[in-house]
Amino acid sequence: MRKLRQLQEVNAGSMADIAFLLLIFFLVTTTMDVDTGITRSLPPPVEDDTQIDIRDRNIFKVLVNSADMLLVEGREGSLSTLKDETKYFMKNPNNDPNLPEKKLEFIELLGEVWISRGVVSLKNDRGTSYDMYIRVQNELTAAFRELREELSIDKFGTRFDNLTDDQKKAIQSAVPVAISEAEPEDIGGNK
Repeated sequence: MRKLRQLQEVNAGSMADIAFLLLIFFLVTTTMDVDTGITRSLPPPVEDDTQIDIRDRNIFKVLVNSADMLLVEGREGSLSTLKDETKYFMKNPNNDPNLPEKKLEFIELLGEVWISRGVVSLKNDRGTSYDMYIRVQNELTAAFRELREELSIDKFGTRFDNLTDDQKKAIQSAVPVAISEAEPEDIGGNK
């Protein structure tokens, strides 16, 4: 008569412990990408009810309606030209009286530089798609980033990302990101 061999069981009790330890290890050592969203600094709170008066020539008006159509300075605009139009407005290279004023300021590490008093005023319709909103924000941000890049190369001979922290602060003082975003409202979208 043959004896049937019993199959040996594998003790799997410690496998759950090992799996749990591996899970903890990967959770602790994994880095999460947190650089998402739009970076904007809110203005400091106003202490009293004083109105900030900005001359009309210093405001670059950008409107996005519910049909995702762009209106730049009162005329139909395009995403493909928005960045360049914003840069030109902020630079005012020919000192055009219809473009923003500039003031001469001394900035440590840069010396005397002309700083634009221009402000980009962005207004969206409540029905504006999120995709269009982000695309417009990206173009406006790219304009200021390129202005900083140009000044960085002009003054320090290198890209903005390669500057020291003090040099970056100086460039940021000379080219502040001046984007004012109004409360969304019903602008309309049909022509």
